[in-house]
Amino acid sequence: MSSFSLRTATPDDAATLLKLVRGLADYERAPGDVVATEGDYVRALSSSPPEMEALIAEGDGAALGFALFFPTWSTWRGRPGIHLEDLFVIPEARGRGIGRALLSKVASIAVARGCARLEWQVLDWNEPAIGFYRALGARSLDEWTAMRLDGDALMAVATIARV
Repeated sequence: MSSFSLRTATPDDAATLLKLVRGLADYERAPGDVVATEGDYVRALSSSPPEMEALIAEGDGAALGFALFFPTWSTWRGRPGIHLEDLFVIPEARGRGIGRALLSKVASIAVARGCARLEWQVLDWNEPAIGFYRALGARSLDEWTAMRLDGDALMAVATIARV
């Protein structure tokens, strides 16, 4: 088992992140759903403040995984939080502690920033991930239902706002 390291992604990592995101989409049975481009990642990582942040796990001369996250705000706690959008380790690198290291690093960033919480979503069929998260002490929020507006529905609702 070889070692790995974690580092903060920069705009120069856009192609690497996009490749890893496509690997995640394959794993999540949605390979055709990725429409993001390298330019999107360059822009997001270059903005001030950044639209998102990412960590990349590297070893064996290649990218082995990533964690992508961004800030949130808790109205009830009156403090910031972090939303972990994606955590992914390439299949051949799993079982080496990379996922745990990525999640731990994002958690340490949340603590250092005074965040009240770190949140994410996991597909209900992804039992290995659910077990992994629960073993770390995460709890599922089964009473919550994720909602989303995108595409035409987002545009339709946006046109209602005439204020």
